[in-house]
Amino acid sequence: MSTVCVVGLGYIGLPTAAMLASAGHTVTGCDVNAAVVEKINEGLSHFREPDLDMLLSAAVNTGRLRAQSKPADADYFIIAVPTPFMDGKKPDMSYVDAATDSIAPFLQLHSTVILESTSPVGTTERICERLAVARPDLAFPRFRAEEQKEGQVCVVHCPERILPGQMVRELVSNDRIIGGMTESCAAKAVELYESFVKGTSFITDCRTAEFVKLVENSYRDVNIAFANEVSLICERLDIDVWQAIRLANKHPRVSILKPGPGVGGHCIAVDPWFIVDSAPEQSRLIRAAREINDGKTDHVFERIVAAACRFRDPVIACFGVTYKPDVDDLRESPAMAIVARLATETPFKVLVCDPMIRALPECFAANPRVRLVDHDTARQQSDIVAFLVGHRRFQKLQANMFLNKVVIDTIGLMSRAD
Repeated sequence: MSTVCVVGLGYIGLPTAAMLASAGHTVTGCDVNAAVVEKINEGLSHFREPDLDMLLSAAVNTGRLRAQSKPADADYFIIAVPTPFMDGKKPDMSYVDAATDSIAPFLQLHSTVILESTSPVGTTERICERLAVARPDLAFPRFRAEEQKEGQVCVVHCPERILPGQMVRELVSNDRIIGGMTESCAAKAVELYESFVKGTSFITDCRTAEFVKLVENSYRDVNIAFANEVSLICERLDIDVWQAIRLANKHPRVSILKPGPGVGGHCIAVDPWFIVDSAPEQSRLIRAAREINDGKTDHVFERIVAAACRFRDPVIACFGVTYKPDVDDLRESPAMAIVARLATETPFKVLVCDPMIRALPECFAANPRVRLVDHDTARQQSDIVAFLVGHRRFQKLQANMFLNKVVIDTIGLMSRAD
């Protein structure tokens, strides 16, 4: 068993740290948020995820996992910090750079640094170069060098591939892509992951591993964009999109996804822009898909506003604000973006109904026109109902409960086409 330092205890870092501790490793979790550190040391997660609290509590109570504000000595260092984009859709690497700088003083001969954060191609090499400058007393590998020199620090990219709501299970069962600066670097990371991963570890170089993760999410984004564009066409031609897609999918080689109010989450809504930034002339389809999916969110907002303008003092009920069903994650949520625009750009009253959140997000919590209510209150007091997220609890609602409402159903919740 090894000692591991996980930098960043968010949606990826915390489940990974808890899983490593459950596998017998001694884990130090590091996060700049003091409240997060305190909660984790109490054995509690700062976000909802099935089975995570149980895993985390056991890890903390056995002494295998502790959280603190700074890194510590370790055999392995895992960087799992955010990689958002800045204005102009440019990658923001400040979190990765800060995490890299924070672990540099703790590196030793034979240390292994693993980047799990989804990153633009070349980021693993960037980390290696940054560490080499900070620690001239240590040796670092060259990209695709034929041999790893004795005593070099290993640097690896191993992108996460887990789904919110199924993180704990998928950490164990999913295959892993492990891309090293050298083959020896990758082999060193495989030793750690195979202590808890039952899936297959596929070894490649770090650039390929970085690109594979971006391609996976871009592929999904492009397919969602097709479904969203079909929904816009069906709306224009007065066709039930849900029935059209259901019938088209009867073809043995067709599998169209379901449309929605856009695309959210920290991965699919962000990662394609990393490819566009790296190769703008060659990624025209990927860029178009991003623009279609972002445009769908604007379109839904405009539909709601157009419907509201038919009323003197409209009340709009928005069912769902998280980025996907049955999670409490609001990152890049199209539903959240729609509600935020209704709160800031219109004079309308807005009722938010979402069983996954306990309080309104800060961006409109102080707005007196916005209230968090249960689904019965939302239904009874609203003139317009916008279904934005398909939580399981919403799927029990019947269409005849909304006969006297203007319904904008972006997720097919009221459709009986299936």
